[in-house]
Formats: sequence, structure tokens, C-alpha cells
Amino acid sequence: MLHSMYSPRLPAEIIKELYMRAKQQEIIAALGVEPTIQPIKEIEKRSKFLADYLGQTGFNGFVLGVSGGQDSLLAGILAQRVIKLRRQSGHDCRLHTMLLPYGIQHDRADAELAVETIKSYGESSVIEHDIDIQPSVDALVADLCTDGQVISDFDKGNIKARIRMMTQYAIAGACELLVVGTDHAAESVTGFFTKFGDGAADIMPLSGLTKRQGWAMLNALHVPEHLLHKVPTADLLDDRPAQPDEVELGLRYDDIDDYLEGKEVDPKIAEKIEERYDKTQHKRNLPVAYRSRQ
Repeated sequence: MLHSMYSPRLPAEIIKELYMRAKQQEIIAALGVEPTIQPIKEIEKRSKFLADYLGQTGFNGFVLGVSGGQDSLLAGILAQRVIKLRRQSGHDCRLHTMLLPYGIQHDRADAELAVETIKSYGESSVIEHDIDIQPSVDALVADLCTDGQVISDFDKGNIKARIRMMTQYAIAGACELLVVGTDHAAESVTGFFTKFGDGAADIMPLSGLTKRQGWAMLNALHVPEHLLHKVPTADLLDDRPAQPDEVELGLRYDDIDDYLEGKEVDPKIAEKIEERYDKTQHKRNLPVAYRSRQ
């Protein structure tokens, strides 16, 4: 049997590398990531995105949960810039910020500084809310445990995220506001959010950004250095408070960002990112709905 010189068998390693590059391109396209951004232009584009949708819906403004981290700070500044412009043109609209601690928030000073920073990008139009979610979370967990159901610390963390989002929607419904989400590409690709928790919102102004791109936008906005360089943490777990995202993920944001920006990364890291992406696809999808074939 002759072996064709024009169709040699590729070594398994090369096949895997070719697949991973194709998978990387597929993920980048699905999440809408650009390899580079111009921070000032990106700020303007995403502010316009918020303004256009707010105008289209006719709602009275935005509501945003503020944690003290990079993502809610950036989303809040973009929203406040829009509110300022709309108020200057005669629209009576507001940004509502919400601090939603579970009992004692270890980085509360950062959250308060973030709210003050957001306020500085507009007029005195921010309405502040401060609601401790611990009584609601603990009551629900206690009720669930009465029949012997075990709620892990991880599951309780997801309950916290969902109670926070429910609280934001309560204010949104009462005041006719849009809930602003903070999800971005570096979280989306790994599924590092709570389904119908922080993953739920009416509008996602940070979608498609890598972590470093968001950082570049904040740097261009001249936010306080302390907030700019704060270590990202979801802070959902009781037994590991303020645990850094990178520890929880087992991945560095620099590596995730490199992958999403189309750069070459260690194949093992690429594989880990892709495994998480495939495993968490259901979190990025809308609920599966039955469709009649008629």
C-alpha cells in the first residue's frame, strides 16, 4: 500500500494545537473580543450604547450593585456619564447604586470609595441604597435545611448572588430602572458568574472586554490608584472570605486575557480555559425552550 506524500498523518500534538487555535478563534468570535482597544474611544462607544438603550426603553435610569471592584466601578462610571448628559438635556433620570453586603463586608471602604468615585462623574443625582442581605440569605438557607437538605458554602454563595440581583430588580421595578450588569469576556469565558445572579441584568456595557482592557479604561478615567490595582474577588464564600478570583479559578487573568486577545498561550492553559468554556456553556445560553415542529 502506497503512502501519499501529499496527505501525511499529523502528529497528535500538532492536531491538538491546530484544534486549539481554531477553538480559540471560535470563542473570541462568540464573545466579541477585540485584540486591542483605544480606551477613550471605547468609553465613548459603550456610554453611547447605554444612552441609546435607555432612550429606547424610556426608563428612568439605571440601578447597579457596587462591590468596590473594577467591574462595577467601570460600569457605574459609564452609567453616571450617561445620566449626567441626559439630565443636562432635560431628562429626569437617576443612577441608583446599591451596597449589598452579607453582614460585615471586609472591603466596605473600597465599595464606599467606588460609589463616591462614580458620583464624581456626574451631578448629585445618585441615589444610594445600603441593604444587608444576610437576614434574607440566612432565612432562606434555614428554611431549605429544615427538611434535611444540605446547602454547601458554594451553593450559599450562589444564593447570595441571586438575592443581590433580586434586590436590584426590586428597586428597578419600583423606580422603572434598567439593571446594569458587570459581566465581561474574562468572566464569561470561564463561566465565573452565578447563573441568574450576577449573570442576570437588562444591559451589559462591559461585554466583550478582557480584564486588562477594562483596567485600561479605568486608567484613562483616572480613578483612585487603590481601586485601580485592587485584587479581584467575588467574596461569596463564608469559609474563604475575599478569596482572589485567580485562586478560585486556578487561572491568571493575564493568561485568560492573552487567550481572548488571540495571543499564544501555554497549551495546557488554553485547554483549561476551553474546558471551562464548554462546561459552562449553559450559563451563557437563554433557557432552553420547547419548539413545536408544526
